Amino acid sequence: MTQSVKVVQPNGSLVAATSQEFRQKITELVEGDGGAKIVLVDFQDVTFMDSSGLGALVLAFKALRAADRKLVVCSINEQVRILFELTGMDKVFEIFPNQDEFNQMVLSKN
Repeated sequence: MTQSVKVVQPNGSLVAATSQEFRQKITELVEGDGGAKIVLVDFQDVTFMDSSGLGALVLAFKALRAADRKLVVCSINEQVRILFELTGMDKVFEIFPNQDEFNQMVLSKN
């Protein structure tokens, strides 16, 4: 794979109490010298996300975009999908059904 991809897999609930830790992980990726061009946030193990979690995701998206990197998401559950749709974030984020679909897309572009 010619594009470097870093996968972040939050788990449990992405809410006010956990969103700071999530943002810290993304900040470390942005500041790290390895610098993946694409950060894939895999929501497979996330059971619930509220507006704090969504805010953390948006801040991560902006930080990565400012660093000329891309944030994409995959494996969102029904609750997260509804949150994305209600807030219009489904139009902002590139969302894949799962990591396999994402990998096929990345490989097909190389």
